[in-house]
Amino acid sequence: MTSKEQRGIYIHIPFCAKKCVYCDFLSAPQPDAVIQSYFDALVREIRLTACEEEGYGPVSTVFFGGGTPGLVPAACITRVLAELRACFDIRKDAEITLETNPGLMDEEKLSAWRAAGINRLSMGAQSFDDRELKLLGRIHTAGQIREGFALARTAGFTNINIDLMEALPGQDLCSLQKNIEALLALSPEHVSVYSLILEDGTYLAEHLPEFPPLPDEDTERAMYWHSVRFLLAHGYRQYEISNFAKPGKACLHNASYWERREYLGLGLGASSLRRETRCTNTSDMSEYLSFTALPDIRRNVTHLTRQDAQAEFFYLGLRKKEGVSLEEFRDAFGSDARVIYGKVLEEHEKDGTLKERDGRIFLTERGLDVSNYILCDFLP
Repeated sequence: MTSKEQRGIYIHIPFCAKKCVYCDFLSAPQPDAVIQSYFDALVREIRLTACEEEGYGPVSTVFFGGGTPGLVPAACITRVLAELRACFDIRKDAEITLETNPGLMDEEKLSAWRAAGINRLSMGAQSFDDRELKLLGRIHTAGQIREGFALARTAGFTNINIDLMEALPGQDLCSLQKNIEALLALSPEHVSVYSLILEDGTYLAEHLPEFPPLPDEDTERAMYWHSVRFLLAHGYRQYEISNFAKPGKACLHNASYWERREYLGLGLGASSLRRETRCTNTSDMSEYLSFTALPDIRRNVTHLTRQDAQAEFFYLGLRKKEGVSLEEFRDAFGSDARVIYGKVLEEHEKDGTLKERDGRIFLTERGLDVSNYILCDFLP
């Protein structure tokens, strides 16, 4: 089976125990009654989508994201996975990921996740410094990260990601290094490293003077490269701008986004790519809980033009460390990428931010520092 034949399903769980100061994700604390009603609606969407997308599959990846999926009762996750298997062709060896936070895991919940078929965990650690965690509004401690990780290992999880944030208020290279060393002591199979982004509307953005100063741009880039080089030196392979994995442990689901494989997004605000059409579910909870037909919740339905798809090929594919294949572009679109994007490619190759090797175009180290600007140059 080729990678383009593989398909994924994303399940959005929009609940969290407390909103973090930097978070602009579609998530919020909700009462138990809303959570239960949400899973009723989610099962309804799964069934209706299976009828609409008859024959969708085989499904190689399932990803429970949020929010904090680990917050909800394990029975809810079990129910959704059972429904997915009843409605879709889920491969027996599918990668099935669940996001969770330290402090939410216990032996009973971990055992239930394993029994349901979860075989990959993604832990939102963010920092191993209790002062930094408190500043971010996280409700766990560094000790709970270690405890939760140990419990997951004991429960049999052999594929675990840890999220780490850098460029935090008041952080310097010394405190970042301590975080990296604490993370490496656990030896997770996968690491995602993200720089803190100041998002409009978040508590942090609206109350910035109350926090220690954020690192300047030069320091933030120094932190990024410090993290990259330290992880590479300890056996991790960088396969995407922010993602690192031990051999054979790259996240297959996230790779589907960068490789433009088809995926269904189910749940509040979830996005899908199917037959060169992108759409997003409503982000209004009351609308989602009460819908009876899929058109009731579908928003932003966009039928991608050939030009759109070509742009996405570069915009998304250049996030991968290996970049994009000129041959694969030709196979997909019957055109030469250098004819279509010759001016953009020439400009960035000349300034040293893009490079071609073995028929692949990829970001150089300099290009990674200004990747957002380069990627935008490929948009229609």
